[in-house]
Amino acid sequence: MSFWTAAVIIAAIIGFVELRKAKLGITQDKHGNETRALPDDSELRREVIELRERVKVLEQITVEGRETRALADEIEKLRDN
Repeated sequence: MSFWTAAVIIAAIIGFVELRKAKLGITQDKHGNETRALPDDSELRREVIELRERVKVLEQITVEGRETRALADEIEKLRDN
């Protein structure tokens, strides 16, 4: 294998690695440390807020009109199953 063939293969490998890092969002700071950029999670936060609201509503429905002790007994029965 000639020097130029080896140089082309090494350059291709380096290019492939750099493309993969760019696709994965890996960046490098001035000290050479590589970090992965976090995706925008605004939709995830919105979904968590919606789910918390649903849980609050479900808690209100299950507790409404019942005595606390009866509800605690029912929860214990469900845990035993």
